[in-house]
Amino acid sequence: MMKVLITGAAGYIGSKLVGYLLKANSISLTNDTLFEVVAYDNLMYNQTSLLQYVGNPAFRFVKGDIRDISTLRKEISKVDKVVHLAAWVGAPLCDGDPKAATEINHHATASIVACLSPDQEIIYPTSNSGYGVGGEDFCTEETPLNPISVYGVSKVGGEESILSHSKSTALRLATVFGVSPRPRLDLLVNDFTWRAWKDKCLVLFESHFRRNYIHIDDVCYTIKYFLRKGGTAEVYNVGLSDANLTKKELALSIKKILPRTAIIESEIGTDPDKRDYVISNEKLENLGWSPSFSLEDGINQLIEMFPMIDTVDYKLRNS
Repeated sequence: MMKVLITGAAGYIGSKLVGYLLKANSISLTNDTLFEVVAYDNLMYNQTSLLQYVGNPAFRFVKGDIRDISTLRKEISKVDKVVHLAAWVGAPLCDGDPKAATEINHHATASIVACLSPDQEIIYPTSNSGYGVGGEDFCTEETPLNPISVYGVSKVGGEESILSHSKSTALRLATVFGVSPRPRLDLLVNDFTWRAWKDKCLVLFESHFRRNYIHIDDVCYTIKYFLRKGGTAEVYNVGLSDANLTKKELALSIKKILPRTAIIESEIGTDPDKRDYVISNEKLENLGWSPSFSLEDGINQLIEMFPMIDTVDYKLRNS
């Protein structure tokens, strides 16, 4: 039985990952529990995304802030591995309070690493926004990082702390999309699909900016893969190699599924992260990894979800 602590467990990725690991137990061909999950979260958005797991003998919830290092140290001492997801995510949130963003994304991450014994492992799903303006060449794990925003700088600092531990893995995630028990509509694919479904119109700025994308289920699969594989202070890009798309190409992909969508280009804003890059996922693919879900799969799943949340205030736009 592998004991895993997940910080930020009630969030967009965390709440999906908890279910993914617990489901692995139920489909095991043995009587042994594969994963025992400790979900650690301060519930800053009053999430109820973990309620469905209450009563599962392999699940335990701890309410806490990752800056409360004494509580976190006690919980870390009881587990084999840590998946560190807790963070302030996104440039707008971090720009609103740079000090708190740095404390949470960088300094608290360094404190977590300091709590680990040499035998414990940690996985850190971070953002490939650290590449900043990447240019026309493929960004590999060896490409120098060039974070622009407070968010990007603080997450790069957190990654440096993680990689100082010998048994660590940093996953530079592409822009994640798809359905989760804790929905988010501020992520680019989710946002564009929502606007196309709800408003039948997409207004694009910096439409030539290019990003990479990855389905949330493939993120969970990747984390589980490295929980079993173990880490050696390595970094991996995680994304769909056939989805290095400009914003306009993404909009056109959505329009194929929602053909009544009008697409308008207007320079009404700027990306605070200046994310414009082409990502290589070859290092991960060379391990035998391959994604299971396409961009089209995710768009269709989102469209299926939208009627369920259309009349509910999840405070999705700003969280």
